[in-house]
Amino acid sequence: MSALYLRRRVTNAVAMSLSMLATLVGLAFLAWILWETLRQGIGALDLKLFTKVTAYGEDGGLLNSMAGSLIINFIGIGLATPIGVLAGTWLAEYANRTRLGESIRFLNDILLSAPSIVMGLFVYTIIVLPSTALTHGKTTFSGFAGGVALALIALPVIVRTTDEMLRLVPSTLREAALSLGVPQWKLTLQILIRAARSGIITGVLLALARISGETAPLLFTAFGNNYMAFNPMDKMSSLPQIIYQYANDPGDAMHALAWAGAFVVTMFVLLLSLASRLILSRNKVSHD
Repeated sequence: MSALYLRRRVTNAVAMSLSMLATLVGLAFLAWILWETLRQGIGALDLKLFTKVTAYGEDGGLLNSMAGSLIINFIGIGLATPIGVLAGTWLAEYANRTRLGESIRFLNDILLSAPSIVMGLFVYTIIVLPSTALTHGKTTFSGFAGGVALALIALPVIVRTTDEMLRLVPSTLREAALSLGVPQWKLTLQILIRAARSGIITGVLLALARISGETAPLLFTAFGNNYMAFNPMDKMSSLPQIIYQYANDPGDAMHALAWAGAFVVTMFVLLLSLASRLILSRNKVSHD
């Protein structure tokens, strides 16, 4: 056995061991987070958590917050998905390897890492403050403004994912379609997007998981509401906002409600992540 071969075997074994150790550490922290949120909130995980509103205080539940989170997240992902998919398609198919395309990718990456509280302040400036002035102070915070703030956070994730998924489609597929006389728009819509569909859906689900736990932008936009609100133009409660509010309360019962809300959000995000992985793995199997 040569010295070079032995050195490569040792290097490979060390790298594999460090990778496995890092994976185990990550899984241990994930299990610790799930266990701690469950242990702290188990006292509040009962039927009233899902049937009562927060107006009853420590005797209430989180029904209005759960409904508000679903509405705000739906608005956010509904606004971000079509814009993000179209922008990512344009970057991958029409502006690939151009200066303009690279510049937009760079700006998208900056937006991807921008603090969420900045998005909240931006939407507060362009939507909440003007609406207050237009209605003489009657309309201020709203679930719609919260949805716009979350859309700004989800948008760069969807743009990046769509761009990357379309660029992963083999160029031979494009060349074969173009050689048969298929126009570019039909190639993009009926062949390339269909081939990258699972990856794009995965990106949308990951973006939804990303915005589901955001608190800071909702403090400046949706604000919160202790009662059930279905009108997106009204103040609206959300799970992350109520978790933040109850965590600052001195009462133990409110702390338990906050932990129970954190457990619900964590499980929701975990299920979304698992669903995105399942969709992606099924697509790989079908291609094989």
